[in-house]
Order: sequence, then C-alpha cells, then structure tokens
Amino acid sequence: MTTARVDELTETLVIAGSGARPASAVLEGRRARVAARVTGGGKTWKATFPLRVSRWGGAALPLPAGTYELRVDGAEIDPLHLDPVLLPILRIAASGTSVLVSPPIDPLYETAEGQSTLEERYVSQIGGGENAVFFESFYGQNAGCNPRAIDRVLAERAPGVTRYWSVADLSVEVPQGAIAVVEGSPEWWRARADARLLVVNDWLRRRFVRKPGQRVLQTWHGTPLKRLALHRPGFDPRRMAAVIKESRRWDVLLAQNVYAERVLRKAYAFFGKPIWVEGYPRNDLLVSGDAVAVRAALGIGADERVLLYAPTWRDDRAEMVDFVDPQELAARTGSVVLVRGHSRTLKPGRDSAGARVIDVTGYPETARLLLIADALITDYSSIMFDFSVTGRPMFFLVPDLEHFRGKLRGFYFDLAQRAPGPLVRSQEELVQALAAADTGRYAERYDAWRAQFNRRDDGHAAERVVARILDQGWLTA
Repeated sequence: MTTARVDELTETLVIAGSGARPASAVLEGRRARVAARVTGGGKTWKATFPLRVSRWGGAALPLPAGTYELRVDGAEIDPLHLDPVLLPILRIAASGTSVLVSPPIDPLYETAEGQSTLEERYVSQIGGGENAVFFESFYGQNAGCNPRAIDRVLAERAPGVTRYWSVADLSVEVPQGAIAVVEGSPEWWRARADARLLVVNDWLRRRFVRKPGQRVLQTWHGTPLKRLALHRPGFDPRRMAAVIKESRRWDVLLAQNVYAERVLRKAYAFFGKPIWVEGYPRNDLLVSGDAVAVRAALGIGADERVLLYAPTWRDDRAEMVDFVDPQELAARTGSVVLVRGHSRTLKPGRDSAGARVIDVTGYPETARLLLIADALITDYSSIMFDFSVTGRPMFFLVPDLEHFRGKLRGFYFDLAQRAPGPLVRSQEELVQALAAADTGRYAERYDAWRAQFNRRDDGHAAERVVARILDQGWLTA
C-alpha cells in the first residue's frame, strides 16, 4: 500500500510504501523537478520530497504551480490519494500518480462566487491611499523586466515606499524587501486597490477601477519589430475596442527610444498623455551588471562560450518554436546553450534538457542572461533591441520569415535590410554562421542600429524614471 501525506512543519510531501526501497523517486513537472530523500527498505520505505526548491543558484522557493508526475525507480506503487492541503506556501493534492500543486489561495476564494465577492469589495474600496507600488511583470509569471529595474532603484531612493509584487504563485522570486501577493487572493485585491502607483509591463487584467489619486505607469516590454495592437493584421472591432479601453487606463507610457514612442503611441491610440523616452530600465544591468556572479550561479565557467536562444512566440501555436535542437547545437559549437522561451510559452511548454543545455525560460531576469551571452540567436523578438546594448554578435534564425511577416503579424521595417547580423534559415546555416564569425561586415549596420535604438540605454534609465515618479509626487520618499 502506498500513502501520501504532507508534513506541514518541515514543508515536505511524504510518500510511503511497502516492500523493497526504491532506488530513486522524483516529482517531475513541466518547469521543475524535485528528487526525494529515500529511506527505509525491507518491509517499508519512505520518500520525502521538499516542497521548496532552489533554481539557478537562488533561494529555495515553493514549487511552481502545475501537475507533477511521481516516478519511482525500483518499487511498485499504488494509486495515491491526498485531499487538498493548504499551506502558507502552496496548496497540494494527489491522485493516482499525479501531484497537483496550486497557489496558496483558500479554495473558498477560488470559486466564481468567491472571486466575485473579492472583486466587488475591491470596486467599492476608496483605495489609492497607501504610499506603495503595485508591480506586475508578464501577468505575475515573473518579477523581472522594467518593473524589477524600477523596483531596484526605488528601494534605494525611497525606502519608505511599500513594494507589492503580483505573482502567479510563490515560486516567483521577488526583490529583497518586497511583498509577494498571489493573484486572486484577498491580499492581491487589497494591494491593487490601496497602492498609489501601479507599475506594469503588460495589460491590466481582471476588472480595474482607478482609485482617487492612483496612477498607472505602463513600461511595456520591448521595442516592436512585429506589428501590435491596432496595427495587427485583420479588422477586429472587439480587439480595437479592447486596445483603446486598455490604453486609457495608463497615465504614462515608457518607451526605449523615439522610434518606439512613435509606434506605441499610434498602436495603442495613446494620445494626449505623456510618453517618457528614457531608455529601458531593464537594460541598466547590461552596463553595470556582474557577469561573473551570474555565470557562477548558473554553473557556467568563466571561459565557456554561451549562446542564448530566445525566439518570440507565435500567434498560431502555444509552445515555443522547435527550430533549434539545443543539445546538437551545444555539441557542434562547443558552447553552453541557454534556451529562453517567451513568457507566453512558459506555462504550456516544457524545459529543454541535454548536455550543456540550460532552459532558462523561467529565469527571473532576462537582462542577466543577456549579460553573460557571447552571442544571441533570435528571430523577431524585441530582445534584439536590448542585446544590441552589448555590441555582441546577433544571429537571426527565421525559417518562417514569409509566413510570419505576411500572415501572422507583419513588420514595421524590413528586417533583412537592417538586421545587424545574418539571417539564416536552418540550424545547419546557423552553425556555419557561428563558425564563420563574420560579423565585421555587419559593423556599419550595427552602429546605425545602436544609434537609433540604444541612445538612452546608458545604465541610468531606471534612475531617471524613478526621479520622474518622485518629482510628480506620486510617491513619498
């Protein structure tokens, strides 16, 4: 007989069985894997799984939400049954060979009635009175991008400001001194209502009601190559109405450069309100970050060549594109290959694996990855406008160029004519381009690119943004 229970004191899941002790036991999910400490043997055995794990050299955090499969090597197991147990760090249940990890929200509030009650309470609150910021990055899936960089400087300049971070679950690493609030929880709704400033990098979801004195800073998350919002192909009245409704919620929009300012203003019909062109705060790390520490945390040697593969998402598929075999790429180039999927492919995808391959799709801060990459492999992602701050080589793997440009999205300019690196159509062409390292012929393009897109990426963008926030009186230092 196999049983499952949760030890709340030690924050562990304990699986117990009879017979010979298994050689190993693991819980394997899409974005995390945890091994058990197996003890006993003979008549009974016990596998103890920690419910906190450390990833990429960081602090031990609760397991990401999702379904985990129990895999036991060398022992027979019966179907598991564990009624939902709510811990401060997560909620866990088990059925068959599956273990379900959920955010630590009381089930009472997860029902439609429970969320409706919280929402109506939020709507009726006066709010906007707390000297606090409500940060959200990519719908709470990480605590990174421009909001994190702004948080970093704000914590130094205005230590009296409370910093809330909206997170999908408590596996999301938030900056030191910040308070994580799980989306949909009573604390999340309260913080969203009471904070005087909201700093977000994507659309405000759920019902949003501006409170008296409350401001919204929309940092956005990239200089666009591909058409977005009102500029996307096809006429869709509902999409147009949603875009305009959303942009009217913002008080200020942040742009990396003048080009992005022009595109974003028209794409979101953001007229009559200010756009701050200050460079991107997230890129400050590319000027002042510690590459040695980041490499060490990821287990990468100081002299190892690092290739970062970071494609954008596709409107016609849920998971990350499979144009690269990362293990083969690592073997043929002698490099460490970092695989960084787009935030929209974080939940449906599964971590890549292989020798000298590290899947960093869930890594908290893209800028740290750019900092250690010797070369970037991308396609149509806005990451190209960030990595160019480093001046290092870029390669564009675009086997679906005509389809993406002609049917899915369309571009604001001709990438083939202006790209500061070679466009390749296959992994074979990519390997050849990496071996040739003939980036000198792109030097003139690269210089022109940086002059247009990176003029304000000087390592002080977050300082300028925070100074403007405080000068506006939106927060009290």
